[in-house]
Amino acid sequence: MAAASASMVLTEENSFLVVIDIQQRLFTAMPEQAGSVMVEQTAILVQAANTLRVPMRVTEQYPKGLGETVAALQSHIASSDKVEKTCFSCTEAEGFMSSLEASHRRQVILTGMETHICVLQTALALLAHGFQVFVVDDAVCSRSQKNKDNALQRLRQAGVIITNTESVLFEWLSDAKHPEFRTLSKLIV
Repeated sequence: MAAASASMVLTEENSFLVVIDIQQRLFTAMPEQAGSVMVEQTAILVQAANTLRVPMRVTEQYPKGLGETVAALQSHIASSDKVEKTCFSCTEAEGFMSSLEASHRRQVILTGMETHICVLQTALALLAHGFQVFVVDDAVCSRSQKNKDNALQRLRQAGVIITNTESVLFEWLSDAKHPEFRTLSKLIV
């Protein structure tokens, strides 16, 4: 049983972060409070991933129509991490799966919007590809709380692990003796 439990814990060496479609025009359609929390929590995860060298991809759904990733995240994201798409599942976007496979990482952490569309379809596709998938509850949102709740319920039933930003951060650190503990623990207010 201990081995099964250990595999449910994220590690910085086996993680890959995906930020899904947190774009300006789509963001304005989200409930204000939920959208703000999602961006704040995603910013924490992106900064932590950068510090720990956890690879990431940031998708943008039809950026010509929905705009670029929100300004609050832009300064933490390299342009080489961005993936443009029109498909709802990130796994169908050109170059996405090849970059994930090339990383040799099997734990994929998802943030972004909308929970019941792109996050859901990406998570289910990644499960089908054999990845362990984590959806960060406080770093995803939908226009409707009911749709978000339904998506999280479906994802749980499918075997996706629903987690939160602090859990991800402290699982990556694993120990207060981690060299980046002080730096990253300051991200949690």
